[in-house]
Amino acid sequence: MNFVFDIDGTLCFDGKTIDGSIIEALNELSDEGHEIIFASARPIRDLVPVIPPNFKQGKLVGGNGCFVSDNGEITSSFFDSQLVEKLYKIIHTYELTYLADGEWDYSFTGHKDHPIYKNIDQSSAQNREFTSLSKICKLVLFNPTEAVIEKVSKLPVTVTPYKNENAIDLSPLGINKVHGLETLHITDFIAFGNDSNDQCMFEKSVYSVCVGNNDVRTYASRSITKDQVAETIREVKNNLVETIK
Repeated sequence: MNFVFDIDGTLCFDGKTIDGSIIEALNELSDEGHEIIFASARPIRDLVPVIPPNFKQGKLVGGNGCFVSDNGEITSSFFDSQLVEKLYKIIHTYELTYLADGEWDYSFTGHKDHPIYKNIDQSSAQNREFTSLSKICKLVLFNPTEAVIEKVSKLPVTVTPYKNENAIDLSPLGINKVHGLETLHITDFIAFGNDSNDQCMFEKSVYSVCVGNNDVRTYASRSITKDQVAETIREVKNNLVETIK
């Protein structure tokens, strides 16, 4: 069975590490022949440093589906140039701060104490001017007003709101985590997630677990606390996989 895991708020709760008990449960899954796929809002650049070493060359979905990696080979989706111009105009009209992810480098103008900034792997990528990125794959707008949300909702983009961070995440239309999984030929899977960007996975999965009390839990098969993650991974593996199959 394929097991798909979000990272932040699902397996990682400090932005940097995954608890040893959870890693043990993941390794048990892998040892028993189940395939583990990580699917995160982080681009591959920032996803790889936080996952266990034995999974780094596996199948990864980053940037809410904008990036996929298989055996270390990364492919990406990106906004077309005309759409980038429209988004850039909105940024300047409303004086927005943002994080724009290119194929590897990025452009960030927000506060450096923001959790999203702290998760950027700055050892391997450069913070560049927006216009110097040849391709924009994903865009996070911080503190958007209702007018901004209305403007971007009329554009051909996928909008994912992050209420806790007061931000919206924009990716090319039709791109989400499920799209990334389908690119990797993953169609039947069990999903673990915690946020609005995991709703698509909950809706498409054969079974799903939501970590925490975000509204998206209503789309999951069950919800748990962060202290129950490792034991729930084992429970699903031991008691539900054969039934689901």
